[in-house]
Amino acid sequence: MSKPFPPPLSLRKLIGPSFLILALGLGSGEVILWPYLASNYGLGIVWGALVGISFQYFINMEIERYALVKGESVFVGFTKRWHWTPYWFILSTFVGFGLPGIIAASAKVFSSLIGIEDFRFIAILFLLCIGLILSAGKTVYGLMERLTKIVILGGVPFIFVLAIVLSDPQDWFALGRGILGIGEGYRFLPEGIVLATFFGAFAYSGAGGNLNLTQSIYVKEEGYGMGKYAQKISGLFKHHKAQEMKLEGETFVMNAEAKKNFFGWWRKISLEHALVFWFVGALSIFLLMLLSFTTSFGNPENMQGIGFVMSEGAAIGSQIFPWVGMLFLLVVSIMLFQTQLGVMDSTSRIMAENAALLIMKHKHTHTIALSKIYFSFLWAQIAFGIFLFLLGISEPKTLIVLGACLNAVAMFVHIGLVQFLNHHALPKVFRPRLWRKILLAGIFLFFGVFSVIVFIDQLF
Repeated sequence: MSKPFPPPLSLRKLIGPSFLILALGLGSGEVILWPYLASNYGLGIVWGALVGISFQYFINMEIERYALVKGESVFVGFTKRWHWTPYWFILSTFVGFGLPGIIAASAKVFSSLIGIEDFRFIAILFLLCIGLILSAGKTVYGLMERLTKIVILGGVPFIFVLAIVLSDPQDWFALGRGILGIGEGYRFLPEGIVLATFFGAFAYSGAGGNLNLTQSIYVKEEGYGMGKYAQKISGLFKHHKAQEMKLEGETFVMNAEAKKNFFGWWRKISLEHALVFWFVGALSIFLLMLLSFTTSFGNPENMQGIGFVMSEGAAIGSQIFPWVGMLFLLVVSIMLFQTQLGVMDSTSRIMAENAALLIMKHKHTHTIALSKIYFSFLWAQIAFGIFLFLLGISEPKTLIVLGACLNAVAMFVHIGLVQFLNHHALPKVFRPRLWRKILLAGIFLFFGVFSVIVFIDQLF
């Protein structure tokens, strides 16, 4: 039975999903990879961060477009057309994000703060805390939204103040030149830069990998458009019975009112995503790169993993007050922890929904206990991370770069799938305009070509 296409909410009430997708990138590209590159090669590579997050803005909006119209995630749409996609998204998500580089970075920074050399057991404790936090909320989405807003609204202004206090006009001038691709003695890419690290940072300018696709799940759970009629995943400890969920969206009557409401939603969510994800995200990357450049550029310890973060903390402490440097390290550790929390939530959602689609097809049912599957994948990832740490596989930067390159390939795949899906599954009036199709085709080719270049570079 068809349901009416809901009218759009006010912009103030729409703020939410973009915070979540933004937070997924804060601990990988924003806090680690781009500042690492700035500390070693200067600010002439800032253009890459701007282009990367701009690409992801358009990628995310096409993902939101499908969920807005259909009231279901893109994974449901993929499975209707290609039966192999659930297997791909489970495998590529677990392989790409199962490597616990972000939480390793969080633990390493926190361990340096409290004077512990072996950070692996701190990392294991952090993983267990993440599992308990995500398992305890009334609804997982509501819990994630609240935690994310607290971290971003607290951490980003703190970084902003530090960057202003410690930088001088020449540093800001270098940042402006870097947006144009002008560095000290190079244009766009400096000699000797590791392409895998640059491409990893580019892919993580925002969320990256299959994480971008969770925007369709968050849009659905927030109740945007036809997602108003969708259910939310409840916490593990909140129900004695398995929560049955319907994954497919509802249909609506195509009329003038539905078209008007869709375009009302589209204008508002485009603005919301531009303000929160693109603007705040780009500003965060720029300021973190500027702070890294100002405090640690040229330090010989920078090339050693995430040593540049500790160099930043020491420089901040010596130039202002020691406790400010310690507070900086604590904020970085919390931001990294929050990112890993968000990543594990999103990846568990992705794998749970795809596994559910396979099970429903096999059992010929339209509802399933999604919460239990979600928490099974969550704790499986935690167990895998603990296993790697116990084996001694724990260098944060290595894990993050490897995961980023794998996830860049995953982005190449899902960008193409989403564009095909929107063109064939949505009514013509709701499809992207020609200029967007051309832009997304260019982004699709970029990720494909760059993936091949990095692969060849690593082999030879």
